[in-house]
Amino acid sequence: MNQRNFCLLEEYMLSCIGDVCHDEGHIRRVLYNALEIAKTEGPVDYDVLIAACLLHDIARKEQMENPALCHAVEGGEKAYRFLTEHGFAPEFAQRVKECIQTHSYREGNPPRSIEAKILFDADKLDAAGAIGIARTLMYKSGLGEPLYTLLPDGTVSDGEKDAAPSFLHEYKRKLAKLYDNFYTAAAAKIARQYRQTAQCFYEGLFQEVSTPYQYGKNELERLLADNA
Repeated sequence: MNQRNFCLLEEYMLSCIGDVCHDEGHIRRVLYNALEIAKTEGPVDYDVLIAACLLHDIARKEQMENPALCHAVEGGEKAYRFLTEHGFAPEFAQRVKECIQTHSYREGNPPRSIEAKILFDADKLDAAGAIGIARTLMYKSGLGEPLYTLLPDGTVSDGEKDAAPSFLHEYKRKLAKLYDNFYTAAAAKIARQYRQTAQCFYEGLFQEVSTPYQYGKNELERLLADNA
C-alpha cells in the first residue's frame, strides 16, 4: 500500500470515529498487532490487511444510533462503497469487506481468509489484558453502569450470574472467555501473557470491594443495634 492510499483510508477512518473506546488509538493498536501477527503467518496480502484494520470500526456510529445494526456487517458494506468509489478494484474491496464483516463475534460467520483471521485476532487482543480492562471500564462508565452489583443479602456479587450489567458481570460474561478464541498461534501466545494481568485485576477488585461489605456491614448493624 502506498502512502497516498494509506492517508486516504486513514482520513476516512478518523472521520468515522464514534466513541472513545473505538478511537484512533484502538485502530492503531489493532493495525500494529495485526502487522506483528502477520509476520508469523504464511502469505498475507498486506494491502487487504491494512485496509481492513483501518476501516473495521467505521460503522460504530451507526450501531450506537441503532443498536439493532451490527457494526461489522454495516462497516463491511460502508468500506466496500468507499473503496470502490475511490478507485479501488471491486475484488479488493470485496476482500476487505469480508474481513470487516467477520471480525466480530458472530456465530455462523467466522473469518475465512488469513487476513480476516489476523484482523479478528488483533481486534480481540485489544479487548484482553490491561488494555481490555481499561477500555471496558471507560465504556461502562459512559453507559452509567456500576463496577458491581449486590446480592439479596447485601454482599457484592462476583458477576457470574448477574442479570443487571456491571463491570464484574462484563468480565465474567465476556473478558474472561476471550482467551480460547484466537485463530493464529502468535495472537494466542500474546493473549496468554495478557490473561494473568486481567485475572489479577478482577480478583483484586472483587476482593477490595467485597471486603468492606463483609465486615463493615456487620459492624454498622452492631452499632445501630447498640443505639436502638
